[in-house]
Formats: sequence, structure tokens, C-alpha cells
Amino acid sequence: MHRVAILAMHGFVPSDLAIPCDVFGRLQAPDGAPAYRVTVCGEAEEVRTGAFALRAASGLDRFDEAETVIIPGIEDPSRPIPPTVLAAIRSAWAKGARVASICSGAFVLAATGLLDGRRATTHWIGAAELARRFPAITVDPGVLFVDEGRIVTSAGASAGLDMCLHLIRRDHGQAVAAQAARLAVAPLDREGGQAQYIRHEPPGSAASLAPLLDWMRENAHRPLDVETLAARAGVSRRSFARRFREQTGTTPLQWLLRMRVLLAQALLETTPNSIDDIAMATGFEAAVTFRARFRRFVGVSPSAYRRRFRAG
Repeated sequence: MHRVAILAMHGFVPSDLAIPCDVFGRLQAPDGAPAYRVTVCGEAEEVRTGAFALRAASGLDRFDEAETVIIPGIEDPSRPIPPTVLAAIRSAWAKGARVASICSGAFVLAATGLLDGRRATTHWIGAAELARRFPAITVDPGVLFVDEGRIVTSAGASAGLDMCLHLIRRDHGQAVAAQAARLAVAPLDREGGQAQYIRHEPPGSAASLAPLLDWMRENAHRPLDVETLAARAGVSRRSFARRFREQTGTTPLQWLLRMRVLLAQALLETTPNSIDDIAMATGFEAAVTFRARFRRFVGVSPSAYRRRFRAG
């Protein structure tokens, strides 16, 4: 069982702490066993934030047992970080833990020095200040999360949920991550490079592409092009491309390609179908194209992915 330790500092952002507790805490592996064991580790026995106080289940010493350490955001990033907190994070890292931050938790992680020379993100409001205070970090203010291997940083609020789902996909594959997304009633199709600044139209508005996105998910296996999608949306190709980027942060074909890869991941995990059959079932013209696209998005070949995550 993968051990997750979540930091609770004075002045933590409650939602940033609650999201990983909820997402990791109730997830089951394919064999029905709990996928993660979650522990909240306080910088003190009682941690104060906003209108309430939290009594942490454990202290910072539990970081040494963790395989993943999550650092939630803090209300005041200018507050000096206690040396005991920095030492605990560095110790967990030295023992091989993966370390991830949500929102302004990037300021805590940056203070350890572990982000020096790396790319990172945080909530767009604090990105300029993070870059000013820590010039050794390459701050990208326009993405949902940045995966640097054992160090992952995310923007605020819902981007923290996207990051948690991404970590679950890394650990357990697409099918388990999809279950986590369903439990959280959240989409699984937002990737790290999606922009923080997207304009989301209300689902019921005439300008919203939500119904079309649902249709594209259901028909990702079919041959689709921009002309077909624009016609279905009832707008010109140029207007469709502009509106699509405003609402999703990417192009229609890149979004569709992402859906096809997600579908292929699920089929690789849950069916014995051949690579060629999966390529055809997910809308790729040829197996060689499928293999190249899959490796570019996932980082490994379809066969290697199947060996790692095939259920049963």
C-alpha cells in the first residue's frame, strides 16, 4: 500500500489539504484493497487555520515513512517556513519520497531548495512572486501542474485535484484513475499543460462547447476532423478553433488525440485485445501511428504500459 503523508502547517488552505485526503484516502486498487494509506502530519499537535483548528493524527516524523509527501497551500506565503518543516521535507526526499505541492504550497517546497534548477508552477496570482523570491526556479504560471518526476507542483484549487488524479494514473493506471475521478465527480481529461486562464462558459449557454466535448468523448474512435466538429457546433471553422482554445486551452485535434490515448490506456489495462485492434478501436489510422502517439503522450510504448498496468 502506497503511503501518503500530507503536511498541515499553521495557516494551511483547508481545501488544498482536504482534496488529497479525499482522493487518495478512499481509492481502491483493482484487487479491492486500499490503494493508499493517508496520514496528516502537523507541524504542531494542533494546527490553526482560518476559523478552526485541526488536531493532526501524526507529527512530521512520519514523513520518513512516506512514499509521497503532499504540501497543501498556505494562506500567507510570506510567512517564514519553520526549519523543522523544511528538514522533514528534505529528509523524506533523501529517503526516496515523491514530493508534490498544491497552489501556494510551492513556496514551502521552494524554500527547501528542491525546486532549484527545475520547472514549477503555482496559482497564477502568486507566480510572479515565486519567480522573484526563487530565481533558480523556472516558474510556468500558465499550466495546471508540472511533473518533474519525483517533484510535482500544481496550481490552485481544482488543479490540485488534477494533479492527484495524474499521480494516481502514474501509480495505478488509467482505469483506477478513472474510478478516482468518478468518485470525485471530476473530469479526467485535463492534462498538466492546459492553461490556468481558460474562460469557461456556463454549460447551458449557447457559447458552451460542453455538449460537443461529451459527444467527442463518446465518438473519439471515429474519424473526426475540424470541419465536422465545427459544423456540429454550428459555427465557422475559424470561430470554432478560437472558441475551443478559449474553453479547453488546446486545439480540437490535440484534445481528441488525448481522448483517444486515454481510451487506449483503459483498453490496454482491461482487455486482452491486440495492439493493432486497440489502435483501430481508438480511431488511429494505423498501429504504427498509434504506437508513436501513445509513446509521446504516455512516455512508454503500449506494450510496456500493458505489462505494468494490466489488471489481473
